[in-house]
Amino acid sequence: MHIYPQDSELESDRFMNQGQLPNLADIVAASKRIEGIATKTPIVESPSLSKRFGRRVYLKLECFQPIRVFKIRGAYNKISQLSAKNIVAVSSGNHGMAVAYSSRLLGKKCTVVLPETAVQEKVNTIIEYGAEVIRYGKYNTDRDARAKEIVNKTGATLVHPFNDPDIIAGQGTCGLEIANQLDDFDSVIVPVGGGGLVSGISTAIKSLRPEAKVYGVEPQGAPKLQAALKAGQIVTLDSPKSIADGLIPSAVGDLTLEACQKYVDGVYSVSDDEILAGMKLLVREAHIFPEPSGAAPAAVLLANRDLDRLGEKVVLVISGGNVSLGLLAKTLNG
Repeated sequence: MHIYPQDSELESDRFMNQGQLPNLADIVAASKRIEGIATKTPIVESPSLSKRFGRRVYLKLECFQPIRVFKIRGAYNKISQLSAKNIVAVSSGNHGMAVAYSSRLLGKKCTVVLPETAVQEKVNTIIEYGAEVIRYGKYNTDRDARAKEIVNKTGATLVHPFNDPDIIAGQGTCGLEIANQLDDFDSVIVPVGGGGLVSGISTAIKSLRPEAKVYGVEPQGAPKLQAALKAGQIVTLDSPKSIADGLIPSAVGDLTLEACQKYVDGVYSVSDDEILAGMKLLVREAHIFPEPSGAAPAAVLLANRDLDRLGEKVVLVISGGNVSLGLLAKTLNG
């Protein structure tokens, strides 16, 4: 684990400040920009989960996006504003899918740098969307270096997965929808990878429903946001690990940390076993098929992590549904 002072010169571009935090007006503008591309996903109460946990439990179903993950919101909002014809993305899978999909719609060439351990189903989908795939290394820092080489060689534009105001504003449209879809709710639980989704959602929620609480959830093997909030500055984990591949960046960014310091009320940790139990619960009780990252909010309820502070009406953001068939089968079979 390494701590990087906020005013130091950082080695990786992915931690560099890409601009100022977006506000509610930026999120509203993003919602208009992505209209007809990203879906206004449903939010539904699960009667069985409400009964089980003694509170009203709502599911914000981002797994119903065209690419089965929320990432399309930020990616399209960003890429649609770029004049560049060549796009590069660094991803564990879902961001790459979103960038490849958006680039295809906008007539741009796309290259995605993925880890050697990327889920094959996600790799196949990225290729189907027309992107060139480069598998390189195991960690974000490995892929960052490779992407930087491509940018320097080709002049392509790097679309960051989370530390960018346009990405955060795009992800914030999910929070805008929650505030417009529910008349009343006490809290929202959001999965945390690099922090783009929780940053955007919390900005929107706190602007429209300041009394509501927003909580993040991250794997016990990748507590980068909790470490950064405790230290008051970016903390880089040496080897983050989790079954939830979308939640294991080695660090949050300076923008996402700033947003979380302002708007996020707390962060939960869940184990991989709890995440897998959350997946099984959502399949059996809600009849949806979340990937591990998308099941993390349900894991918080299953783990009984200080539920009283969540209130009587809780929204779980089911961030994605790109689960491999092999993992799904193993999970359901116990």
